[in-house]
Amino acid sequence: MRTPKTNIKANIERLQHWLINRLSTKRLIIALSIVVGIAAGFVAVVIKNAVKLMQRIMNLLFSETVHHYLYFIFPLIGIALTVLFINYLLKKPVRPGIPNVLYSISRRKGFVSRHNLFSSVITSAITVGFGGSVGLEGPTVSTASAYGSHIGRFFRLEYKYIVLLLACACAGSMAAIFKAPIAGIVFAVEVIMIDLTTFSLIPLLLASSAAVLTSYLFLGMDVLYPFEVKSTFAMQELPWYILLGIVSGLVSVYFSRTYTGFIKRFQQFRNKNIRLMLGGLAIGIIVFVFPSLYGEGYHAINQGLAGDFSYLFHNSPFENWPQTSLSILFILALIVLFKAIATSLTIGAGGIGGIFAPTLFIGVNTGLLFAVLIVYLFDVAINVNNFALIGMAGLITGVLQAPLTGIFLIADISGSYKLFVPLMITATFSYLTVKAFNKNTLYTEELAQRKQLFTHHKDKQVLSIMNVPDLLETDFVILNTSDKLRDLVNAISVSHRNLFPIVNDEGMLAGMVKIDDVRHLMFKQELYDKISLKELMYMPEHWISPRDSMDEVVKKFEESGRFNLAVIKDGKYLGFISRAKVFTNYREHVAHLSHD
Repeated sequence: MRTPKTNIKANIERLQHWLINRLSTKRLIIALSIVVGIAAGFVAVVIKNAVKLMQRIMNLLFSETVHHYLYFIFPLIGIALTVLFINYLLKKPVRPGIPNVLYSISRRKGFVSRHNLFSSVITSAITVGFGGSVGLEGPTVSTASAYGSHIGRFFRLEYKYIVLLLACACAGSMAAIFKAPIAGIVFAVEVIMIDLTTFSLIPLLLASSAAVLTSYLFLGMDVLYPFEVKSTFAMQELPWYILLGIVSGLVSVYFSRTYTGFIKRFQQFRNKNIRLMLGGLAIGIIVFVFPSLYGEGYHAINQGLAGDFSYLFHNSPFENWPQTSLSILFILALIVLFKAIATSLTIGAGGIGGIFAPTLFIGVNTGLLFAVLIVYLFDVAINVNNFALIGMAGLITGVLQAPLTGIFLIADISGSYKLFVPLMITATFSYLTVKAFNKNTLYTEELAQRKQLFTHHKDKQVLSIMNVPDLLETDFVILNTSDKLRDLVNAISVSHRNLFPIVNDEGMLAGMVKIDDVRHLMFKQELYDKISLKELMYMPEHWISPRDSMDEVVKKFEESGRFNLAVIKDGKYLGFISRAKVFTNYREHVAHLSHD
């Protein structure tokens, strides 16, 4: 007898088969891109409201004065709850948001773990809700990508289409959070590094639009950062925007180096409790001194964009200071300095969150610091608010090394393209400055170190998804070190290969013999039982490990000039990989990845 659960499953399977059979692949992808976009919009709505609800409850439980003094302990409590959830309920690691998506694309054929459907939402909401100084964009992207991945696998899509749905989820997430559909698409192309083709553009457009409409439906049409452009670009301001780009690039380098440095230091602590206590208390102290660093910091960003500096002084030890240019400059410099540290401590201590919101926060304050300093030193008439807005583009460009994302996101946020020229100038110089110091972004650094980075280059993209075990050839006749020339001649008569591996009794590769090296001995039967293979074999200079990346395999073929290389694991012979097999497999993957 069928249960209701069985009936539901059967109906879903029937729908699945009907859609697969009735729709062409491209039409199915277009339909699924809308579904993924709506899912991304819902994820953004849920995670935002979860944090708001948590902070509203704490505001109701504690008065503003008491709440401020509890800044010492709130971040520690939030990170502790996050760690407890991960270690004792989830029992699986929650990877950082956007790096998790890049890793899934480059090494897991687009598969995102099932727990990512909910784990990043819960852990990031707790971390940020209790004041962790990180953002929600990364966890939103990671969660939406998990839905994109599982929807693609449910419909048994090929790898290239699953990756496209992941890109749709990423575009939809950013579009829903910032209500910036064009910026969402640019983000997917530039940061997630989806290969933009004529086919992939339509699903990205549909996913981004669906996500924005979902966000409008549940969160209203108000933008996250309301900004009104009151004055446009003037030619005399060109040197200042160039200089702002250079300063933004240097601040981006500081943020990136601080983040990676703190994370490495925290990873050296074997005791996670010590890591939690040190990081949690340090964040509490920083947030107590600088309350604007509490949580994502969106209110502080909006005040900064509006030219209201009260967030620098409110509820802080500087509350009774006069709001002079010098005091503003001093506190702005400290906030830029300590926001990078607070974000690093939050992640290092065990919290879950992203670096996108901290990047925007530092960008606003860098722009304000720069503009106020220029006005103070040179007494020039510039619009400080514009520099605050463009500073955000400079930091996004620098930290993410994504100039187009910085330009289009800020243009979308401001609701105007009147500042497009200064945005381009600042983003360009920020990018050039950062590139002089950092090759990779915070999102790609770890993957690059493990040589698992997915890139726009088609050949590297293909090589990243090829594996040594899949290319292994084992139809070589194996001989033993105790064998004679007679055994080799007999092996030659039954083998279609011209190469013979020689192993010892433990299966360890001792050497190999090529037919060309023994051709002059093959017809001297009187030597068959006199010459040992030990006298004829040679040990190859180049060989392959099963753990080698395909980049390393290709380099070894180029360096050796060989057509076949032995695969050895811990000294034991496993087989060979041929240059022809690698090339054939490469061509198959290129055809498989092409959308058109």
